[in-house]
Amino acid sequence: MAELVLSSVAQGVLTLTFNRPDSLNAWTDAIGRRYFDLLEQAEKDPSVRVIVVTGAGRGFCSGADFTTLSAIRSGSYDETPDPRPNTFPTTIRKPVIAAVNGACAGLGMVHALVCDLVFTAAEAKWTTAFPRRGLIAEYGLSWVLPRLVGQQRAMDLLLSGRVFTGAEAYELGLVNRAVPGESLMEEVLAYARELAVHSSPTSMAVIKRQVWNDWDVTLEESAKTAVREMLASFERPDFGEGVASFLERRDPDFPAL
Repeated sequence: MAELVLSSVAQGVLTLTFNRPDSLNAWTDAIGRRYFDLLEQAEKDPSVRVIVVTGAGRGFCSGADFTTLSAIRSGSYDETPDPRPNTFPTTIRKPVIAAVNGACAGLGMVHALVCDLVFTAAEAKWTTAFPRRGLIAEYGLSWVLPRLVGQQRAMDLLLSGRVFTGAEAYELGLVNRAVPGESLMEEVLAYARELAVHSSPTSMAVIKRQVWNDWDVTLEESAKTAVREMLASFERPDFGEGVASFLERRDPDFPAL
């Protein structure tokens, strides 16, 4: 049986690839468990500084597998859900970058947008799909989408379930970059390697926590937290190394998490 999620590390970047290409990487409980297990392993692996997530073949993730949906519909679904929520990647201290290479629908769109950064093939097909399946905005997407694109645009994507391209996703502000599919992984990996070399792993971990957590707090609360975090950063070796490497015109040698 083929691995449900492929894993490879190079130059501080871990690439995870959903590997059910015949189904456009439709989501199952098994693929989810494997993905989250690999994220947990990456969290503990000092050789990993950045994580890239993509899909094998023509899809990123086409949403929940229809076998699963059919079992739920018939009442025969008997899988034990993974206790880790679909927002689990937001809790990983290392940056997670989605490389959306193709079909990104429903639950697949959730998994793209709970990554910290999103790059997409310009021609990739995106859709929330939910209302066209008699479903609702799942797993926090009604929270994430308005914050990324604004309420009216989020309403359009959620209520219509229409298909849109990666190029439009960029125009909407949903993704960081939309590039030709043939150059997607080259651009994503180049960006990830830049982070792995030049950004402090500890700084990235703190910044990630600040950004995800600060969506729910006031400006005053955010500023107070930032002061505490800044004072703590002065005490870490990363600060000294960051200043020294700049003055000495060399790449920094930041410690791993």
